[in-house]
Amino acid sequence: MTKEQDNYSAFAEINLSNARSENESYEDYKKRLKQNEGILKLYNTVGRDVFKEMFPNGVQEALKNAEEAEKTNAETLGESK
Repeated sequence: MTKEQDNYSAFAEINLSNARSENESYEDYKKRLKQNEGILKLYNTVGRDVFKEMFPNGVQEALKNAEEAEKTNAETLGESK
């Protein structure tokens, strides 16, 4: 009987460090810290299995899709005015 290895990484490509990078503005740093806090709180609340169901491809892809949707909404709202 062999165990199946799960290579799921929810936080791939996410900077969870509390340290501010050299090329990161203070506003971006504070935004990233708040975002990380929310992500980790959700992960600790629902657990790994539910988190994996919510974000099967990881959090980074969900954030990227949310940014694209936000840009699309802003463009369509801008056109309707």
